[in-house]
Amino acid sequence: MAARRATKKPAVSADELKTYYRDMLLIRRFEEKAGQLYGMGLIGGFCHLYIGQEAVVVGLEAAAEEGDKRITSYRDHGHMLACGMDPNGVMAELTGRIGGYSKGKGGSMHMFSKEKDFYGGHGIVGAQVPLGAGLAFSDKYKGTDRVTFTYFGDGAANQGQVYETFNMAALWDLPVIFVIENNQYAMGTAQQRSTSTKDIYHRGEAFGIPGEMVDGMDVLAVRDAGQRAVAHCRKGKGPYILEVKTYRYRGHSMSDPAKYRTREEVQKVREEKDAIDHVRDLLIDGGHATEDDLKAIDKEIKQIVNASADFAKDSPEPPLDALWTDIYA
Repeated sequence: MAARRATKKPAVSADELKTYYRDMLLIRRFEEKAGQLYGMGLIGGFCHLYIGQEAVVVGLEAAAEEGDKRITSYRDHGHMLACGMDPNGVMAELTGRIGGYSKGKGGSMHMFSKEKDFYGGHGIVGAQVPLGAGLAFSDKYKGTDRVTFTYFGDGAANQGQVYETFNMAALWDLPVIFVIENNQYAMGTAQQRSTSTKDIYHRGEAFGIPGEMVDGMDVLAVRDAGQRAVAHCRKGKGPYILEVKTYRYRGHSMSDPAKYRTREEVQKVREEKDAIDHVRDLLIDGGHATEDDLKAIDKEIKQIVNASADFAKDSPEPPLDALWTDIYA
């Protein structure tokens, strides 16, 4: 039995809580299914699962509005699902099928949705950060009040282009929220061994960029911080940094046995800090849902995820002549 966190009555409706629970559960069950398909050889190449970090994207999407943009790194399936992309298209892309978002040619790390303002996962560490500032520059140039959520990890936070981007974003007052998903490990290196400061959000101070640290295992805390960051950007005050302390339960990628940490460490986080269990407790303790209600949600989510796997398996692979389409030269 997982240890229960002390709960106080949150400023949130029952319907909102159920939505957050459902959205986080969809990401987790989807990623679990992706892991299964990878083990069966149906997904090839790199595959980075988001299990454990679900509250980050679900909380921030709760603070977003229509037309806001998002861009992230290679651990990107959760971001796609949280912004409303179709699980069928995501799973088909993971399996390299023509029904995928990039027609089976992008795979896990490279799919996009113009309709959902999702500008991709990106395989090069930190490369998406200046691209996110560019998206924000576009909105400032056009005179909109949209913001861009630019996600990167604690490892990418040590890349030089991140600080070049901080400088430009501050100089031009760009409406960009830099979201540092600090899951404690950059591949296999613990943050305290790779980063000179305990907290990373302070690094914006040299550029005049305000920021804060957030409990990334609490979807309501993430949502509230996201709302503060969004309000800052929409008022034309420039960029904002959110360092969201989270934790991934699986290895860095499917090929990572994660021997750099103990099973006991992972289990302790699962039992004491799990983001989905936290919302489950709020729903049950608040009298907003019964165990049967939550079982019904879980059953519905499993059906959606299983259907996405069936869709992917039934979708054909791209034809060989697709090698010569959608390229620059």
